[in-house]
This record gives sequence, C-alpha cells and structure tokens, in this order.
Amino acid sequence: MSRPPVLSATRAAALVSGFDRSPAYVGLADALVLLVGDGRIPAGTRLPSERELTGSLAVSRTTVTRAYALLRDAGYAEARQGSGTFTRMPGGRARAHDRALLPRPGDGDAIDLSCAAPTAPPPVAAAYAAAAGDLPAYLGGHGYFPQGLPELQAAIARSYASRGLPTEPEQVMVTPGALSATAIVARAFGARGERALVETPVYPNATEAMRAGGSRLVASPVDPGGWDLEAAAAILRRTSPRLAYLIPDFQNPTGLLMSDAERETYAAHLRRSGTIAVVDEAHQALGLDPGVAEAMPRPFAAYAEAAITIGSASKSFWGGLRLGWVRMPPDDRDGMDRLVATRIHLDLGAPVMEQLVLARLLADPEAAALVAHRTRLRVQRDTLVSALRASLPTWRFRVPTGGLALWCELPQARATALAEEAERHGVLLSPGPVFAVEGGLDRYVRLPWTRPAAELDDAVRRLALAWAVVCETRQAGRTTSGRVMVA
Repeated sequence: MSRPPVLSATRAAALVSGFDRSPAYVGLADALVLLVGDGRIPAGTRLPSERELTGSLAVSRTTVTRAYALLRDAGYAEARQGSGTFTRMPGGRARAHDRALLPRPGDGDAIDLSCAAPTAPPPVAAAYAAAAGDLPAYLGGHGYFPQGLPELQAAIARSYASRGLPTEPEQVMVTPGALSATAIVARAFGARGERALVETPVYPNATEAMRAGGSRLVASPVDPGGWDLEAAAAILRRTSPRLAYLIPDFQNPTGLLMSDAERETYAAHLRRSGTIAVVDEAHQALGLDPGVAEAMPRPFAAYAEAAITIGSASKSFWGGLRLGWVRMPPDDRDGMDRLVATRIHLDLGAPVMEQLVLARLLADPEAAALVAHRTRLRVQRDTLVSALRASLPTWRFRVPTGGLALWCELPQARATALAEEAERHGVLLSPGPVFAVEGGLDRYVRLPWTRPAAELDDAVRRLALAWAVVCETRQAGRTTSGRVMVA
C-alpha cells in the first residue's frame, strides 16, 4: 500500500501566501479549502503539524489550531489519531462526479483523462463572492437576457478589441457554453441537407451539433504537423459547403496553432467558395509557453470579416461557469436577430449570477485568474510530457505551446484496445476514433494535462502497464461505451 502524500510546512506556506489575516485563522482556513477544492493539495494529503506550520507562517499556534478545526468542520480535513491531519473532500470524491460522465462502478476512483477540462483557478471563488454583491440589483427584473447581460457583452467586446478585432457589444450573444453556441449557430445559419466542412480529428460534440443542425458533414483532415491548406482549398472547391467549423487556436485534440499567414490564406479560400467560417476559440487564451499568450495570431475574423466566432469561459476559467458566446460580423443586425430567434427555442439566456462572475473576471486588469490558470497548466503539461518520455518512450507527440492536451501517436494502431485495458488499470481516456469524423485514427490517443501533477505521474505509470498488456495480446479491443464526453 502506497504512503499518502505529505505536504511540507514550507510548501504549505508558499501555497497560502497572501491569505487574508483579518482574522488570520479564517483566512488560512479559506485558503486551504480553495487549495483542496481545486486539487493543488490532493485529497488524502497529510498536512504539516500545527507546530511546523506555525513556524513557517509566523503566526500563533492558536491560529493554525483554529484554522485546522474550521477545515475539519467544513469537511475538507480529518484528524487521524497518532497520524496527523489529512485532507479530504466533503462527501468523498464521488460528490464531484455525474453518473452520465462516470457511470460504472469504480469510475469515481479512476484517474479521468477522458475530459480535457481543468479545475478552477483560485480567483474564481473570489469573483463569485464579489458577484453575489452585484446580484440584488437584478432581482427586481425578470432575469431574462436572451442576448446577454449588457456589462458582460461589453466586457467580451473589449476583449476582442484588445486582440486587434474591434467589436461592439451588440455583436455579442452570451450562451450557456461554447457547445450551445455552436448548436445555435448551426441551426441559425446551416440548412438541412447543405454541406458543412469540419476538421478531423476534432472535438466530437461540435460535429454532432453541426449534424443536428441539419448539415451534411465534409471532413477536412488536419495532420499532426498542421493544416494542409491546399487540400482544404480543393475540398472547398469540390463541395462548396455553406459552413466551415474551424479550431485555429490550439486545435482540439491536436493542439495545433494556425499562423497569421495560414489564417489569411484559409480565409481567402473560404471567400472564394462562399463559405462562412464558424471559428471556435475555446482554447484561445491558453498560451502556456513564455511569450505565447502575448504574441498570439490575430483572430481568424480579422482575415474573414464574415466569420462567426465562438468563445468560451470553460477552458480559460472553469467549466462550471457554463458560459460561452457568439461574436457576429459587424453591421449584421439581421444575423444577430436570426441568432436570437433561434436560441429562444432552445433556452432564454444564461444565468445572471454566472454572467456577473465572468464580467468581473474579464474586467480584472491583472488577469489574475488567467495568469494563475496558465501557470498551473504549464506545470501539469511539463509533468505529463516528462512522465511519458520516461515511461513510454516509443509514443510520439509534439508538445503544443498551449491548450490542454497531447495528441499521442502509438507504435501500433491499438488505441481502442489501450482505452479498454487502461480502464482496468484505473485510467479513463479517449482513443483517436472518438475524434474521427469518418472513422480511423486508432493509432492516436488524446491525453489532457488537466489533472494535478501527482495524478498525471500516476496515470502514466498505469498507462505504461496497460500498454505492455496490449502489446502482448492480439485480440481486437472493443469500443468503450456508456460514457459521455464533455470536453
């Protein structure tokens, strides 16, 4: 039986640095709750003794004692006689899981690499607390905002302007997530039986949203090394699709980033074919390497004025916000009217509270939440890369400069078999065929780096054991079923 992780007093002091000291014991307890909640202190970790933490924080012993008591009362820690204080999750790990996502016995104890969605950075909790003070001003109204809360529309418009794409608030419609935005756009601007170009591999829920809107999908392959623009141009000429769903920013699942020159060329091809680009920017804010976030290519809509752009708070802040948006081309009032008319048959708007939270996060001039988010994701990415290179050196991958996942090429086309065997070793993952529009890609797996570093190390160790079993057997793997992919 492996020993539980131990948090040193020095590391604990660094993690809670800057906690609110009025009163100190409450601020310390609140900081520890956030750290346990977002996974930076894993559940089951032994906390420093009260004496050790007292010295590292330069506070009184009473402060630490009372903070630990609050932590235990809130359900985030437990005292084990003779062993110390250990972190836990209220209700156990299963309290954060949905049976639609993890329907099988034992799923709650597995390391879930099937979902490329990170935990919330600490400033998100503070934004919720502050937004609660803004909410009463809206309680006297009906609470429906089919196009979005005006202050959030304005904040999103400013974020585009800061990236070199002038945008008016009236061009923005807020939705319950980017997938909802994609579904609304597909219904509003697609036509039953018309073709829609989609990348492959690609995020599967988006292609299903396009298909549900009535479009016939045309696959445009994205190679591990990048977009083949000449091949895309040929497909556009041959099929004349009405819409083209593109992910130019840290493409899901390959992690590719389309250059400015590529965007300009692709936009020209789309204009010639009369195709409207539906551009998914869900990962756009996740440049991780030094300087990448500050030197991102211009938005695709800067080269394709008719492009419809989709954004999301789920990857840059937290999936639980459930907020996305659509940016329509300038001066397209008819297009926005069509979009709103379509969405009211699906929903009547996004929750006011979450919109207030996101407006605050976007208005922060220091972008504290995003900076903290990128820093943590960079550490997790580098942990995953190092572990794979050490334990699975025959797997090939390119390290993306941002995004959320590695697209790994296996030595053999056994990804589906690996997913089945990995599940028996306590790791859930998505094989390549899940992302293939027309089948194939069984030589690939997507590995997100969205779990804490310690979990990623453990997951790779288990994957190496599972891969060894797969390599020793020749029976075909069966496609895993019963799971819902959300990210």
